Amino acid sequence: MKHLAELLEDQRVAMLTLAEASGQLSSRPMTPLELDAAGAIWMFTSRKTLAHDFGVQPRAVNLAFSDAGNSTYVSIEARAHLVEDQQRKHELWSAMARPWFPGGEDDPDLVLLKLEPQRAEVWNAPDSGIVRSLAIAASIAAAKPVGLGDHEVITPSGAPLR
Repeated sequence: MKHLAELLEDQRVAMLTLAEASGQLSSRPMTPLELDAAGAIWMFTSRKTLAHDFGVQPRAVNLAFSDAGNSTYVSIEARAHLVEDQQRKHELWSAMARPWFPGGEDDPDLVLLKLEPQRAEVWNAPDSGIVRSLAIAASIAAAKPVGLGDHEVITPSGAPLR
């Protein structure tokens, strides 16, 4: 989880995907606020837009991060649920959230979304565009995959699966 925290440290936007009641997949951009000591990812969300998708039971969701500049991509399978906790809202509140929640941390539309990662996949490619281009050219010439990067699967226990 420490490795995952390092990868996500500078990420400001993620795409959250969930299956709607109809079975259709729906994605929306979200801002992760914190990866806590237990490994949970916390976000603010709108009660109006997500509450109808969440019942009492946690929902399976996917959270995808893309850092093209560093050629790092992360996909997290998580259990998500809405949390009503005024103290946590206060701890996580930032003026950057005010455009979406003009009533501040007491806005009636503001609710917390807690995501508990079950599995994460990470793809890392060489940082340099020149190195990536050379690897792709070599792969084309050799007609087989060559050094395009690493892929690993991380579980909450921290044991990477390859």
